[in-house]
Amino acid sequence: MSRAEQSTKLDLERIIFIGRSFEEYLDMFSLSVAELKGKRILDCPAGACSFTAVGNASGLNITAADIAYYHSNEDLFNKGIQDVEHAMEQMEIAKTNYIWDYFNDIEGLRKHRLSALNHCVKDMKQSIERYVPVTLPSLPFKDGEFDVLLSAHFLFMYADRLDYEFHLNTFNELLRVTKEEIRIFPLVDLEGKRYEHLDKIISYLTENGCSVEEVKVPYEFQVNANSMLKINKG
Repeated sequence: MSRAEQSTKLDLERIIFIGRSFEEYLDMFSLSVAELKGKRILDCPAGACSFTAVGNASGLNITAADIAYYHSNEDLFNKGIQDVEHAMEQMEIAKTNYIWDYFNDIEGLRKHRLSALNHCVKDMKQSIERYVPVTLPSLPFKDGEFDVLLSAHFLFMYADRLDYEFHLNTFNELLRVTKEEIRIFPLVDLEGKRYEHLDKIISYLTENGCSVEEVKVPYEFQVNANSMLKINKG
């Protein structure tokens, strides 16, 4: 199925196209460029993040995957602009649920989000092969194709609409395509509460031969969203 055919089956209005910066990724996942050198990295779902664009320009080997990539660059850019503005309006209402030392204020946040969007869309135009359209919990990659997989602001966050079975199926697929390590951030839902089935997920992963730890990270924007799940395959 081509992107054009697939895009008719996806309602762009239901996709939020907003992203974080490369620097945020390093902090969210407590990583350095040196640690990632020589690794095959998957960012999934990647959205409008600049991690792939900036990372590859810095000599890293990163692939981005997201359901949004079934749509055209132009449509995604326009949607991204709308989503950033909508998000800023919501931030004004709920800004006490966030810690502002990273961005200083809403205008600082807006600049970060627009910068990430611009980097992402520009890189998509130049290197479309790095941006793979996917529909979780299924991934079109080979077993063990990536050394490291990073997944931000999707699993656990949408506990109100993604059930435990979806999480389990997604984890099985992430494990399948990853050779060494998976990192998930954050560990809370949209209300800032720890994902209710997290201990169950950890037990499942441990029983399947993984070593799992919850790690505090040097990044907290949403209150209580300051830990990641670090999963090492046996």
